[in-house]
Amino acid sequence: MDCPPFIVAIPARHASTRLPGKPLRLIGGIPMVLHVAQRALAAGAREVWVATDDGRIADALAGSGVHVAMTSPDHASGTDRLAECARMAGWAEDAVVVNLQGDEPFAPVDGIACIARTVAESGAGIATLATSISDVETLLDPNAVKVVCSDDGDALYFSRAPVPWPRDAFAHDRRSMPEGRWLRHIGIYGYRVRVLQAFAALPAGRLERIEALEQLRALEAGWRIAVAMAPSPFPPGVDTEADLLRAQHTYAEMQANHG
Repeated sequence: MDCPPFIVAIPARHASTRLPGKPLRLIGGIPMVLHVAQRALAAGAREVWVATDDGRIADALAGSGVHVAMTSPDHASGTDRLAECARMAGWAEDAVVVNLQGDEPFAPVDGIACIARTVAESGAGIATLATSISDVETLLDPNAVKVVCSDDGDALYFSRAPVPWPRDAFAHDRRSMPEGRWLRHIGIYGYRVRVLQAFAALPAGRLERIEALEQLRALEAGWRIAVAMAPSPFPPGVDTEADLLRAQHTYAEMQANHG
């Protein structure tokens, strides 16, 4: 199935705790938020929006062809910010919007498009991506979110714990990767706009509060989340000064290889 028309919306908050001014930090002389927007455009989005609460971010995007929505500084999450952006932009209720995090300057374009296709093909109001886990360190890492899926590809549960728990294998050895298949969740989402709005209006769920995972709000409410396998690896995002240095080095290598 061809990729349907889709929108990409990028939440971009200036007051990042671990990396202040993160959207404007430079990678190859270009603000990070503009790198992310360029990935969205390269993926074929018909519109790219940045939802922000800071005029400096809007100024950095001037002349780029990217739309800017000046949203409230009081939002608890990027999803809430995108819901306000959708109201401001007047998107149709059935439109497909991809929520691309503003700290993903190297997000693969095929992964962005895959999210939009999955929303259209699955009939689910929400879609996301996953990738296989190949090492026990990742399986045990609470910062690596795991997802369990049904046979038809819908999410059954997300957790910071190793799920499903390999009881027999871990009873003998927790240093080696057990046989089987485990999936790591990749934090990019696609929505029908009406579902995005309804999701943002839901109160935080019990499971969401326990695991600190916003997507559990939808599952606890009985909603479907379709999960597709990422067609390309998603490089780590940029959360710290060390991550920024790594991203700058990666970009310089990419430019040298294409030069």
